[in-house]
Amino acid sequence: MAHPLAIDSSKKETLLRDLLKRVSRLFYTTLVVVPANVRDQVGLAYLFARAADTIADTELIDRPRRLGFLHRLREQFVNEHLDWEQIRSIQQAVGSVQHDSAERILLERLDECFQLFLACSLDDQHRIRRVIVTLTQGMEMDLNTFPGTAPGELTALKTVDDLDRYTYSVAGCVGEFWTALMCAHRKALVDWDVQQMSERGVRFGKGLQLTNIVKDIAHDLQKGRCYIPETMLTEVGLKPHDLLHQDNLTRFRPVLSKLVRLALEHLDQGWAYTMAIPRHETRLRLACMWPILSAGESLKLVMSSPDLLSHAVKVKIPRSKVYQIMAMTTGTVACGYAGTAYWGHLRKQIV
Repeated sequence: MAHPLAIDSSKKETLLRDLLKRVSRLFYTTLVVVPANVRDQVGLAYLFARAADTIADTELIDRPRRLGFLHRLREQFVNEHLDWEQIRSIQQAVGSVQHDSAERILLERLDECFQLFLACSLDDQHRIRRVIVTLTQGMEMDLNTFPGTAPGELTALKTVDDLDRYTYSVAGCVGEFWTALMCAHRKALVDWDVQQMSERGVRFGKGLQLTNIVKDIAHDLQKGRCYIPETMLTEVGLKPHDLLHQDNLTRFRPVLSKLVRLALEHLDQGWAYTMAIPRHETRLRLACMWPILSAGESLKLVMSSPDLLSHAVKVKIPRSKVYQIMAMTTGTVACGYAGTAYWGHLRKQIV
């Protein structure tokens, strides 16, 4: 069934820019650095992922219905044709209960996102379909694995393999998407080994997600979610509920150190990925440098925090630090020597 209001291609860029500004000014600011011929595809994939995440996190809607809405959204990327009635049903049911204005605007304009999607080439549609299907599967895994919503209903991942699967599904797959998209549109990457670089891209995404897990551990525990595998906790004589108590931080630190080292190993692959981008592709280099260096600064705070298990404390680098990273790397024109020196120095401060 065709949508009655097909988008005017001349308005595509304006519409996407407006949506991104309303949903996330920080993401829009960083997206500007991405080369123009891949900017729309990256921005659109972000909007779909953000919409799916909003559906998964809307606690005013019970869990079975959220899973149902996620499934309906994923079906739009699995099936050949869009079901506009299903899209409208998601908009009406989920958008109407949003307290956050950005998330409400995104859901209310979800149909416009799909109009933008149809304006993409078939190859780019395929790339967006693949990553959104995987991301929504990861979100469903999250909802099914953690049925509770409070500390008293705490559930943990069982093994390190479970953690690895989860980090792939919600972040590592983005590295595959990014690699496929850039290799298709940037002539400077024509000689890349797509499979090898995709594997590095997956590691890149996993490193960013592991960083989020360790810095947000206390807040996730309050929501009944423990992403620290039980097998790792057992090694130091801890159970998931023990992490609810700040005085167990010392006993937890060996596990924390292992996870941070794993995150750094992934991010090292992300840095190798970044340095494989030709120097004259300055925008692509910057787009990869910024999240890695920001993650490193976050990991440094994680390792030095005396209150990591306290839900009253938020471990987060200040926005001024993000802008400092952006200014330094831009000022050196994404110089590999300067950037690698920064990453190496930062790494030594972490472990």
